[in-house]
Amino acid sequence: MQETKFIEKYFFIGLLIISIVLVCAILFPFITILIMGVAISVAIYPAYNLATKMLPKKLNWLASLITIILFLAVLWIPFLILGSVAYKQFFNLYSSLDITNGDPIIHTFNNLINQYLPAGFAFDLQAEATKLISSLFTNITNLFTATLGTIFVFILIVLTMFYTLKDGKNWRELFIKLFPLETTHNEKILTTLSSTINGIIKGYILIALAQGTLMGIGLAIFGVPHPALWGVAAAVLSLVPTIGTALVAVPAIIYLLIMGMDMHAVGMTVWSVAIVGMVDNLLNPLIVGKQTNLHPILVLFSILGGITLFGPMGILIGPLAVSLLRALFLIYREEIKQ
Repeated sequence: MQETKFIEKYFFIGLLIISIVLVCAILFPFITILIMGVAISVAIYPAYNLATKMLPKKLNWLASLITIILFLAVLWIPFLILGSVAYKQFFNLYSSLDITNGDPIIHTFNNLINQYLPAGFAFDLQAEATKLISSLFTNITNLFTATLGTIFVFILIVLTMFYTLKDGKNWRELFIKLFPLETTHNEKILTTLSSTINGIIKGYILIALAQGTLMGIGLAIFGVPHPALWGVAAAVLSLVPTIGTALVAVPAIIYLLIMGMDMHAVGMTVWSVAIVGMVDNLLNPLIVGKQTNLHPILVLFSILGGITLFGPMGILIGPLAVSLLRALFLIYREEIKQ
């Protein structure tokens, strides 16, 4: 009898492991979509919670649908408009890079670089910029033309958001019951991961949008060409802590100085430091630091490491992994004390 139970026990464990591996292999191609859908749902859950209070309990599906529609209207419509303007400016920049009539910014920097090179050496920034812009233009064009694939991914993300909002509370309770730790420990893990997701999305994403928008406005005010394009670049680069937006601001200031627009350069410097930089200095500790409970240097390296391993989704996965480890260490410390 004992031998039979022993065989049943290990047969069950083996079958469980095989099933887990098989399910992970099936879901792995869609892991980015699942993570993105769940993460966005966690961030906008307070809005869904408010909607459920205004509707009967049987209409939770409608509350989920309304929340998603409002999210798309508030975030994606402005994003698409700005992206369209930036793409047009990118196309204009690409079109200006020909042999006979290059972009004035490229010519300005090319002349500046060659002034400081030793005799006999020459650097053709025009040719290098043409190669880079051509490569980027090809990739962006392919992204926009891959309509069916993009729509399919978008639909899957929206479906993930819909069911995560609608059934997320049940999933949370199921996780707490099934995960082999004490209920309080499971709650702590979920709370930590939820706070990290909120900190990253509401923090870094909102800061990136704010800094990119303000940088684009500043560039337009002080006369730097293609402000929407460089504003989008600043938004993306702002995800790199400390030096992100400076990678756009410093070249813009140098360009204004070279063009003899000294007062504009001073204005751009003040704008970059006092307005754009202040957004990060004010919002980062309030949103990111408070929500994630991670040291800024740890957040920086977790993001960089996450991007190295997982690509763009590493911005979220990296801090999540570190936060999970932190939660497990705290649980371990509590158990040791007891």
